[in-house]
Amino acid sequence: MLLGRYDAAGRLQYTGRSTTLSQAAGRAVAGELAPPRGAHPWKGWTFSAGWGTQRTLDVVPVEPDVVMEVAVDVAWDSAGRCRHPARTHRVRTDVGVAQVPLLGEDPASP
Repeated sequence: MLLGRYDAAGRLQYTGRSTTLSQAAGRAVAGELAPPRGAHPWKGWTFSAGWGTQRTLDVVPVEPDVVMEVAVDVAWDSAGRCRHPARTHRVRTDVGVAQVPLLGEDPASP
């Protein structure tokens, strides 16, 4: 899964990717995903399959309205993206996107 957070200007910023989801986690998140209602903010972008690789990921854009609880390490690149894949914990259906702190507003992000 590609991960993003909104910045103060309202732009969805790419912040990293997750590790491969377990079957249970994949089923849980799949039930929450929907096609984008308009042009996706990342339409036309390409994403690397891993740090330092030229291989790109096949990406299916979805409506960016699902909150996923993840664990990340402290390695960030100069653009504020996680250098290592995030470990997913659970879909947070009890938290809306507007309730997530903006990128840079909490101590866990650059």
